[in-house]
Amino acid sequence: MPAPVLSGFDYLRVPVAEGVSLNAAVGGSGSPVVLLHGFPQTHLMWRHVAADLAADHTVICPDLRGYGASDKPPATGEDVYAKRTMAADVVALAAELGFDRFALAGHDRGALVAFRAALDHPAAVTHLACLDVLPTAEMWDVLHGAGAAVAFHLYLMAQPPGLPERMIAAEADAFFGHFLDVWTGDPAAMPGEYRDAYLDACRAAVPSIVADYRASAGIDVVHDLADRRAGNGLRMPVTVMQQDWGAALGYDAAALWGAWAPDLRHLTVKSGHFMAEESPSDVVAALRDLLSR
Repeated sequence: MPAPVLSGFDYLRVPVAEGVSLNAAVGGSGSPVVLLHGFPQTHLMWRHVAADLAADHTVICPDLRGYGASDKPPATGEDVYAKRTMAADVVALAAELGFDRFALAGHDRGALVAFRAALDHPAAVTHLACLDVLPTAEMWDVLHGAGAAVAFHLYLMAQPPGLPERMIAAEADAFFGHFLDVWTGDPAAMPGEYRDAYLDACRAAVPSIVADYRASAGIDVVHDLADRRAGNGLRMPVTVMQQDWGAALGYDAAALWGAWAPDLRHLTVKSGHFMAEESPSDVVAALRDLLSR
């Protein structure tokens, strides 16, 4: 059976850095919106949201560097999968497609890339939406004690190269499938062909996925803390959508995000982690509200 695609979208392979091209689905017309997927998924997670937004926007859905059908350069240094590098990929992708300014939304890992793009390229990012994540430095600040058990994968993939890659590759379907199953509030929202496509993509990308997570325990924290100390923030309208997991872990997610974003709308959503698939109408409504600001 052929792998699923975004119906009505064109697929392009776009060079964004030396030796790195991204696979991107592009559809619709109008002002540009870039949608970045999370872990352990690909651009396909946006299929419902992208179809709606494409009615009046040019919608760009790439696979991030190291994921899906995009290039997966070897992690020869910690900057290869730094969010700063991945954010530069996104800005270069939009520029190659003719857009020097665009709205940006990301889920999970994609939200961390979007957050870094908005900090590093404020002239390019007009609006920012981050779904079900905290900024990297704040994430490490709050994930400690028994509550950190929900994020064991963060600690596993932060370990030095070698052991995490071997452990995960040995049981890749079980490892990635665990998150697809446990984090899903509505299994019917992720039909089998999409779940299989995510697993196929992850199975082929273990080293780059681990490198992405390892960067978040190192260089990404360095970058976030430098911006925090310098008082840098998000200059554009920002929407954050999250499950209410902050209350269970004892922190105020809206306050943490508000320290970065003066123009913030923080929404708590009754959904599993994969809200673009489980609650696409809520996500579309929030994005359209954001774009109107």
